[in-house]
Amino acid sequence: MTKRDRMSGNEAVANALRQINPDVMPAFPITPSTEVPQFMASFAANGLVDTEFIPVESEHSSMSAAIGSEAAGARTVTATSSCGLAFMWEELYIAASNRLPLALVLVNRALSGPININCDHSDSMGARDAGWIQLYAETNQEAYDNMIMAYRIAEHDDVRLPIMICQDGFITSHAVMNIETIDDETVKNFVGTYEPDDYLLNKKRPMAVGPYAVSGYYMEAKRQQVEALRNVKRVALEVAEEFEKISGRKYGLFEEYRMDDAEYAIVIIGSAAGTAKDAVDKLREEGVKAGLIKIRFFRPFPAKEIVEALKGVKAVAVMDRSEGFSDNGGPMGAELISALYQAKSDMYAVNYIYGLGGRDVKVESIEEVYTALQEIVATGEVGETYRYLGLRERKDA
Repeated sequence: MTKRDRMSGNEAVANALRQINPDVMPAFPITPSTEVPQFMASFAANGLVDTEFIPVESEHSSMSAAIGSEAAGARTVTATSSCGLAFMWEELYIAASNRLPLALVLVNRALSGPININCDHSDSMGARDAGWIQLYAETNQEAYDNMIMAYRIAEHDDVRLPIMICQDGFITSHAVMNIETIDDETVKNFVGTYEPDDYLLNKKRPMAVGPYAVSGYYMEAKRQQVEALRNVKRVALEVAEEFEKISGRKYGLFEEYRMDDAEYAIVIIGSAAGTAKDAVDKLREEGVKAGLIKIRFFRPFPAKEIVEALKGVKAVAVMDRSEGFSDNGGPMGAELISALYQAKSDMYAVNYIYGLGGRDVKVESIEEVYTALQEIVATGEVGETYRYLGLRERKDA
């Protein structure tokens, strides 16, 4: 049974957590994710959840506590943003290498400096190689749905990896939207209880978590993490198929928007996909065969699947809300352009950096990207493949 409601992205995720009722939540406040632990602390105080809420002294402590509780066999969640995630850096790798399927609600915010509290993806993209599953939302509805599906994916026996549930700071986290929630009992039954085979408090099967790995074992452990990430694709699609039965909403590794006959496409992630869809609709009315692919899972990156979805496209723009500082573009650009090369694709490809530090992304801005793609196809000249969108260019006196 579903219900229409109005919630901010933070409130939507917190309500999903209330329905899931995790065992432990250690947390330290940081804008714009602070509301998530605030809501959960209130739920705990009012007896709406059984969650053990632990106020800690820092984000490093938050992730350390999360690792400890998850290793002990407790379903665990925490939340953070920006520099808070950076402060967890060491612990992110430990959580992944220990194969602990805890959840992190990440409200994306620019990583200092300069100091900035607005949205971009520099925090999560900086942690992209830590071994975590990364799942992104375009809307509040998707943030809510992603949270409900997250544990089913992370805790699967073929996965057992930590997961980041990402949404854009302020754009979705604080903006109120109409969403459709699922009743508590249905969510509880869908997510189920956490019953790990091995955990520290299991007296019948003594074990160690996080032992020292000598050279003869370290590489094999990393390869096992890779295999687990590969399994995420299959498991995520299976979970999404089950979720569709209780919600009516269909999800994949990514979303294709008006891609059936598209000749010009952009690949984008997060809330700006909504703006880009408006641009696609406008261009379609003008006779331009524009399309869009919105990434949901950045880790694992569905490279082959996206390349297949782009077949028939003449030119593609990969949109990064994070600078890679490689002098070649951003993280998603590196991933997808590499995938196109491996597939021996002959389509034109460019990479745009956009929206850093909360810079506005307008429909007109996205239209500029499609115009550039049309010019590339018409002239056969790609020009600069690493571009900035919406930059205030210097004007010499």
